[in-house]
Amino acid sequence: MTGSGPVAVYVHVPFCPSKCGYCDFNSYAMHGDIVPRTVQAMLNQIRTSPWKGRPAKTVFFGGGTPTFLDSGTLTALLDAVLETHPPSDGCEVTSEANPGTVDRAKLRSMKAAGFNRLSLGAQSFDTGDLIRLGRVHGPTETGAAVDMARCAGFDRINLDLMFGLPGQRLSAWRHNLQTAIRLVPGHLSLYGLTIEPNTRFYRLHLKGMLDLPDDDAQVRMYQDAIDACAEAGLAQYEVSNFAKPGEECRHNLCYWRGEEYLGYGPGAVGCAIEEDGAKRRRTNVKHPERYSAAVESGSPGYTDVETLDSDAQRLERIMLGIRLNEGIDARMADLDEAACQRLVQKGWLETSGSTVRLTPQGRLFCTDVSVELA
Repeated sequence: MTGSGPVAVYVHVPFCPSKCGYCDFNSYAMHGDIVPRTVQAMLNQIRTSPWKGRPAKTVFFGGGTPTFLDSGTLTALLDAVLETHPPSDGCEVTSEANPGTVDRAKLRSMKAAGFNRLSLGAQSFDTGDLIRLGRVHGPTETGAAVDMARCAGFDRINLDLMFGLPGQRLSAWRHNLQTAIRLVPGHLSLYGLTIEPNTRFYRLHLKGMLDLPDDDAQVRMYQDAIDACAEAGLAQYEVSNFAKPGEECRHNLCYWRGEEYLGYGPGAVGCAIEEDGAKRRRTNVKHPERYSAAVESGSPGYTDVETLDSDAQRLERIMLGIRLNEGIDARMADLDEAACQRLVQKGWLETSGSTVRLTPQGRLFCTDVSVELA
């Protein structure tokens, strides 16, 4: 079923200490026997992978909250991944982490196991924000986690922050930005809050119970983020991501550039070229109990399989690639020249040879640009 070159590997840990009000990810506030049962199913899925032997160029543990698991379990999962997918030279191995679920011992153990990059979900440094979001950590725990991670040997650290939060004012967002920058991370991911269906925030929003900043305020927050990052030496390389030179998240770049990736764990998605030359996306069973039962029964664990024809691959190349500051090759993506020119005239696109990329103004309308190009 498999190609031969290095591939990105994603491992989904679906468990969290609690379910945040804004979160629509495949995550569950579960405890008890389902946790070790799911982990065992994940180990089985990894070890029996039809892609066994393909080297890993990146590994990313996401969730959920991977650090909800104890260090021994995290080590066992990573060992299984690296046995199945031997790491290529310089392999980037990331784990997401909630600042309230790590300590010195766990971080030292993770570093010794082979994790070399940590992505901390700070989201805010304001107590009120964190309570409204449903986070389990306090405003000082992110800084403590950064210090502990550095002491454990992590020299690649990302912080996630959100803006446009309920009740958030521009001054509070600027405080969050400067607090994060003072921690000197090599990477910042800065996301505007999106109200997603099937979340507590969505239900509150329908009732008019969320005091959200208006569009103009959110645009100003985004521009402040760009300016503050530039001043701190964190260059924007994607619509929501900023990094010091060489600190870009190589795993996420695989997604944005349309490269192959494999997915293990409940709800994980993989997309790879198979033996017949077709590129297919496979989505694992989402709920931990049903996923575990599927793997235990001898199933490969996935439930949905989609073959991506040339049109679907072109669409994804546009939708994902245009987010990158490096832009996309108009010839490879078979872009409509008239659509490109319309967007250039609007001031949303700029061209350089065959490369098209978003302008600073165009980044505010990334989805609209993608739709018109596609």
